[in-house]
Amino acid sequence: MENSATSSVSRGSGRPDRYASFSSYVAVGDSFTEGMCDDVLPNGRYRGWADRVAARLAAEQPDGAGFRYANFAVRGKLIGQIHDEQIGEAAGLRGELVTLAGGLNDVLRPGCDVDRVEELLGRSAAALLDSGAVVVLFTSTDPTRRLGGSARLLAPILRMKAFVEGLAADPRVVVVDLFSAPCFDDRRLWAEDRLHLSPEGHRRVAEAVLEALGRPAAFDWRAPLPPAAPLGRVAKLRSDLRWLGSHLGPWIGRRLTGRSSGDGMAGAHFRPELGRVVPTVITWLGMPAAGERPWAEDLPHGAARAEGR
Repeated sequence: MENSATSSVSRGSGRPDRYASFSSYVAVGDSFTEGMCDDVLPNGRYRGWADRVAARLAAEQPDGAGFRYANFAVRGKLIGQIHDEQIGEAAGLRGELVTLAGGLNDVLRPGCDVDRVEELLGRSAAALLDSGAVVVLFTSTDPTRRLGGSARLLAPILRMKAFVEGLAADPRVVVVDLFSAPCFDDRRLWAEDRLHLSPEGHRRVAEAVLEALGRPAAFDWRAPLPPAAPLGRVAKLRSDLRWLGSHLGPWIGRRLTGRSSGDGMAGAHFRPELGRVVPTVITWLGMPAAGERPWAEDLPHGAARAEGR
């Protein structure tokens, strides 16, 4: 597949033309990229910011042109698992655009080896760049401004932020800076579990990615939400107790037993509903083009991987 994004005319600094039309997009990562806690689609999967980005990029294609999109992300994955299980397959697809988010699940765990996380993240980015892709990376939001007891996370998060920003010395790397956006301090951008984005959070991350790629802003994703009514002490206590029992407790239990919420899940999935022309316009990366085989209306999660490429 010819990479029109990276072969486009470069501007001053040598960075690729951010307004290039991408005809293929691959997403890799953990629950952040899988789309956890966004709107649930009719097929039972989460929508997620990556699907939103893919839909906007697909809409840029002229009628009749194909757009390919694959999302390998699986909730709970550590950067080593993303590197070992997703990067090789993603690079093999030779997509023009790849988003890579990972490492925060590692940082959340006590005793995280940040040197190792940086090494694997850097290796992952290098492999994707070697495939010819424009690679989008992220800085984490700042959890200390909204989550009590998260101060210990700030040092490794700041270190990871500096590392990711350093990778942007390569003109084909685009960094989406979520850390510096105070809007993510608002709990309404987060789901009830306080770890995953709400639908409004996913909408804003999608817009941030598109803006970083040079697309005209559809809205100001950094803008604060309208003021919310203050939460009373009793309501806040009930919310905290519900969170402890429904989310924090099970999360600690998985850490103690070495389990992950993504155990047994396959990541690669196909989104037939993104196209504005016909569903078959958006084809699975590396699979036959539209017309060569009928497309299932609802390809099961991970089924494309089993069918082969």
